[in-house]
Amino acid sequence: MILSRKIASIHESATIAISTEAKKLKAQGIKVYDFSIGEPDFPLAEEMFSTGVKALKENFIKYTPASGISELKIAIAKKLHDENNIPCSEKNITVTNGAKQALYNAFLAILNPGDEVIIPRPYWVSYLEQVKLCDGVPIIAETDHFQIKADFIAKKITKKTKVILINSPCNPTGSVIEAEELKKIAELAVKKDLFIISDEIYEKIIYEKKHLSIASLNKEMFSRTITINGFSKTYGITGLRVGYACADENIIKLMNSIQGHTTSNASSIAQKMALAALTIPEKRIQTWVQEFQEKRDLLCKKIKEMNLPLLTPSGAFYVLVKIPIKTIDSISFCRQLLQEQHVACVPGEAFGEEGSFRISYACSKKDIQEGLEKIQLFLKKISKK
Repeated sequence: MILSRKIASIHESATIAISTEAKKLKAQGIKVYDFSIGEPDFPLAEEMFSTGVKALKENFIKYTPASGISELKIAIAKKLHDENNIPCSEKNITVTNGAKQALYNAFLAILNPGDEVIIPRPYWVSYLEQVKLCDGVPIIAETDHFQIKADFIAKKITKKTKVILINSPCNPTGSVIEAEELKKIAELAVKKDLFIISDEIYEKIIYEKKHLSIASLNKEMFSRTITINGFSKTYGITGLRVGYACADENIIKLMNSIQGHTTSNASSIAQKMALAALTIPEKRIQTWVQEFQEKRDLLCKKIKEMNLPLLTPSGAFYVLVKIPIKTIDSISFCRQLLQEQHVACVPGEAFGEEGSFRISYACSKKDIQEGLEKIQLFLKKISKK
């Protein structure tokens, strides 16, 4: 029997693959320095914990509307209106099983076979595969020292172009799009009549710069932008799977229809906990961000001491590091590093940046120091070969 050719052509997520291997080693009692997955290590906030327990005690375990509970959508819309200056209301919001599903539903809702989606490189591992699953064609645009540039995007536009995808702060580089560049991208989208999908999942984890939502620039941009966000990264609740999208009401209706026929609603309990997350004071979130910044500074200092080429990230909790040895590819490098030194990193090949590897510093400072020492030992060993 012939299985799906489309699905057979999709590559496995390199992040999840490495993380799975790391978990197997951990299950054997081996200490693993896990720099593979973007998963904040701080404990669950009391507001979310108590709300989850209360929801369970109240037996809030039945189906909710596919688009999410009304009070959560209202709270998300208020957050986007007040913090991001996006002129939205409940009708513009859909709640999904993580931001990953919000992205997939967005692609399904707007793409027709052969439509092209421009994706700046380096890119998050699932963008290309999701576009292909939705019968779109990913078109890769270069960046300038990891900075997304409107001019580079413009060079890739054809008659088949439908969408420009942007991610700021970026996974895997931590780069943040400059405000003036974002405005140029917006002008380009209007001029060429294109959609924007703006992945803003790391918006609060930002250091020296400020976040700007492209949908906030004007009414025209709001109507053609799908803003993707969620609760996993800021609040450290990756396993609870609550994401959301904000867009024109007609797009949201299509996304809700897709979700109604696939996963139905996000977890009822998780939705209540996400609602509680939005009540956490900004001051406390900033203490978490400060912690990430301290980890970033420690990591970058150590990497520079190892004489490895590095661009310091402005947001998120990743760095993309060049492999100094030309005779080994990034997949082999990361596999050997995990097998020999029990350090889990993601190969740059997965992000379209062969010859590099990604480190997530969403872990303890102790693990960062000790893990980097093991990377240094590994580099010394393979450089002698």
